[in-house]
Amino acid sequence: MRYIVPQFIDVEDRIFGPITVRQFLICTIGGLLIFLSFKLADFSLFILETLIIGGLTIVIAFVKVNGKKFHNFFIDLLNFLFKTPKLSIWQKKEDIVIKKKIEEKEKEDTYIFEPKELRRTKLSEISLIIDTGGTYVGESNEGPSNLLKENIVGNKLN
Repeated sequence: MRYIVPQFIDVEDRIFGPITVRQFLICTIGGLLIFLSFKLADFSLFILETLIIGGLTIVIAFVKVNGKKFHNFFIDLLNFLFKTPKLSIWQKKEDIVIKKKIEEKEKEDTYIFEPKELRRTKLSEISLIIDTGGTYVGESNEGPSNLLKENIVGNKLN
């Protein structure tokens, strides 16, 4: 069974050309407030109130800041100014845990090389094994690989 998936859900319905329902309602409320100021105030106060109410009505209805409607932007601005702390410090718990794990891993990965004193014969035998690329096996019973591991690899730090 096929379902119709709605598209363009962020686009508002239009009433008169480019004016949306929200803009129409805001302009209607602004017009009613201007009419009330005309009936209740003298002419000079009416002009002042008309400029203020008309300007706010136009800004709230038509202006967008960074793609957001002005009233949403204004609410976000007030939240930023009054509710959030002024100093933001990034202290994510995971970062602290990761730093501790890295420090522990660095301690684990640290090797101390403590060479054993080699007799001259063992030293010359090891150098011969390295020079021949491992074709010379050596005369000791241990074999070249054990001899190299025993003398070259350091002890791990605990």
